[in-house]
Amino acid sequence: MDTEKMIKAYCLKTKEKNVPMHEAVITKTAKGGYMAGGHDGKGNKMAAILSEAKALKAIEDGVATKGY
Repeated sequence: MDTEKMIKAYCLKTKEKNVPMHEAVITKTAKGGYMAGGHDGKGNKMAAILSEAKALKAIEDGVATKGY
């Protein structure tokens, strides 16, 4: 999979920035925002808050699945 299109987030456990998120699932918050949840490929869970445009683009590109 192309890592350029993947959602990138901060990994709290390893303190790394711009880590590609594997098996991302996009969910909607109670206030209508978008969040992505997944892992970094090493088993460490990750989460990121996204804009609507980025969330829909990730689903369209096939790097994330729709979870709402």
